[in-house]
Amino acid sequence: MSKLTGKVALVTGASKGIGAAIAKSLAAEGAAVVVNYASSKSGADAVVATIVAAGGKAVAIQGDVSKAADAQALVEGTVKHFGRLDVLVNNSGVYEFAPLEAITEEHFHRQFNVNVLGLLLTTQAAATHLGEGSSIINIGSLVSRIVPPASAVYTATKGAVDAITGVLARELGPRKIRVNAVNPGMVETEGAITAGFIGSDFQAEAVGHTPLGRIGQPDDIASIVTFLASNDSYWLTGEHLFAGGGMR
Repeated sequence: MSKLTGKVALVTGASKGIGAAIAKSLAAEGAAVVVNYASSKSGADAVVATIVAAGGKAVAIQGDVSKAADAQALVEGTVKHFGRLDVLVNNSGVYEFAPLEAITEEHFHRQFNVNVLGLLLTTQAAATHLGEGSSIINIGSLVSRIVPPASAVYTATKGAVDAITGVLARELGPRKIRVNAVNPGMVETEGAITAGFIGSDFQAEAVGHTPLGRIGQPDDIASIVTFLASNDSYWLTGEHLFAGGGMR
């Protein structure tokens, strides 16, 4: 029997990149998966099709996690489709680097609304459905440790994710709900390509500071999330797993 057989997982921001890899990995271990997307229906449908073709169960549900009504509807849709909720992966996130002089209110609120408020609203909606043994996995970032220049707002959001993970681990622990975070380093995703990171001096510098000698791939992160979703990690909560190939 696979590690997540009989479990239901909701992955936010799962139409591409790390989220898509997480959805596929959870499904491969037997979970029924809700693939959330904000705007890319075609991407989410492609992830669902891949899971179903491999014999898994999945459905795509649209929702902007930064809006309370959408977050609530997303969780309710999950329970409606699959009857329960056992695993929540708060993966939705946006990033935009800017030096101090270029920070604006829009720049600030766009990132905090999705990366922090969205995580809180989705977790709030999910908490009423999560039972003993459930797992919440928040996707943070290695930037909260390495604090790169021109990333004040983005790094602040991921520092908030680190703090929230610890708080909710204590708050939900008495209900036997585990809360952990995975903090990836640089990962080759569609977003990283669009931002011009791949093939850049930024990538070369990142690789130069990474003992394992490369940047990450989405599957590198997905396997760690799957571990945290399973009973193999039953004695872990409030932890932050820095997944950057040893980058410091």
